[in-house]
Amino acid sequence: MSTTFERRDPVTGAVASTSRAMTVADAQAAADAAQAAFAGWSALGPNARRALLSKAADALEAKAGAFVEAMMGEIGATEGWARFNLMLAVGIVREAAALTTQVAGEVIPSDKPGCISMAVREPAGVVLGVAPWNAPIILGVRAIATPLACGNTVVLKASETCPRTHSLIIEAFAEAGLPPGVVNVVTNAPADAGEIVGALIDHPAVRRVNFTGSTAVGKIIARRCAEHLKPALLELGGKAPLIVLDDADLDEAVKAAAFGAFMNQGQICMSTERIIVVGAVADAFVEKFQAKVATLKAGDPRAGKTPLGAVVDLKTVAHVEGLVADAVGAGAVQVNGGAADGVLMPATVVDKVTPDMKLFREESFGPVVGIIRARDEAHAIALANDTEYGLSAAVFTRDTARGLRVARQIRSGICHVNGPTVHDEAQMPFGGVKASGYGRFGGKAGIEAFTDLRWITIETQPGHFPI
Repeated sequence: MSTTFERRDPVTGAVASTSRAMTVADAQAAADAAQAAFAGWSALGPNARRALLSKAADALEAKAGAFVEAMMGEIGATEGWARFNLMLAVGIVREAAALTTQVAGEVIPSDKPGCISMAVREPAGVVLGVAPWNAPIILGVRAIATPLACGNTVVLKASETCPRTHSLIIEAFAEAGLPPGVVNVVTNAPADAGEIVGALIDHPAVRRVNFTGSTAVGKIIARRCAEHLKPALLELGGKAPLIVLDDADLDEAVKAAAFGAFMNQGQICMSTERIIVVGAVADAFVEKFQAKVATLKAGDPRAGKTPLGAVVDLKTVAHVEGLVADAVGAGAVQVNGGAADGVLMPATVVDKVTPDMKLFREESFGPVVGIIRARDEAHAIALANDTEYGLSAAVFTRDTARGLRVARQIRSGICHVNGPTVHDEAQMPFGGVKASGYGRFGGKAGIEAFTDLRWITIETQPGHFPI
């Protein structure tokens, strides 16, 4: 007899979803099912896979209402964030569908007469995707779409925080007509997460693992994968800097910084966590930014009257409040913010943050951003790089050549010149460096991540050997 677990609405406390609390045996059965379906799915022609993935994109779109309801209830998302999630996720599936004929190899000239030498990409096998709650449709779909396009079968390990949202993804793929076992979902009670993920990584059919989440958990997964020599793609934490140089268009920088810092209440891996402003324009920037952020009110996402909704839990509120208190106690100045009303937390800005403060170092994953004042361009770059993380970054300047020069000096997987740190497109190579992980989702980089490259030769002339 299977048991269930509840996820409660962070705003109201009501039951948002009830999901099956799978056991290790259940998780292993899901991997077995994926393995059983692998031979048939990998043998399908690329246009047959493309057609089914295109139907899956349509099936996802058709579930818009259910996705909005699930995200509002499980994570306190606004309707706008839920619909953006769905739009980008559908784009990711359509991009994956287009990739099915791009899983290509090459013929490489051989020194051996009559030898045809080929590099061939083939599906790896069963792919385990472990997805987080914060952008649940985007990141749940990203964990499985390109692997499917490449001919792999998949197991999606749903987040305990949004199991209904992640299960809806698998339902959509199944409704599109993908054969049984090609897509599978594992839902589990929070207390069982470590054991379940470990068992899935250990399963001999699982040949690739991708994980999006915290750096601390990413390290645990990396170690477990290493024990089996299984490649992992890890997209982990971030502390994204946005540099404002002395020649920046401050109005544009303010708009991008506010969006990057407070979209989805700052609960995005790419969120702007540090605004690094060159001293000559710092006062002017802070004045404009303070006015902009004052308009970003938080409220009940179901009412739909405010740009900000709820944070995911009270633990986030306590963490953010602790970072702010530490900074202010060490001499920083709070210019926006106030007391939280449960999980409804105001957009918070802290000026004159320095590298010795926790707000400079620790990922907040909440609606707070620190402003750091730099002496000049070189100091701004040094401050941007003074972090263990390296996912996204941005630089604002009216001189695009200067912007590119600065971008090349920032150690991050992603950098935008005159754009926000929060920017995602299905076809782009997405991932980080340092403690933000390794490997890339998206486009042709995703093909490389989820296939094996084999060398195959054909001899067309009689062999000549020394013995």
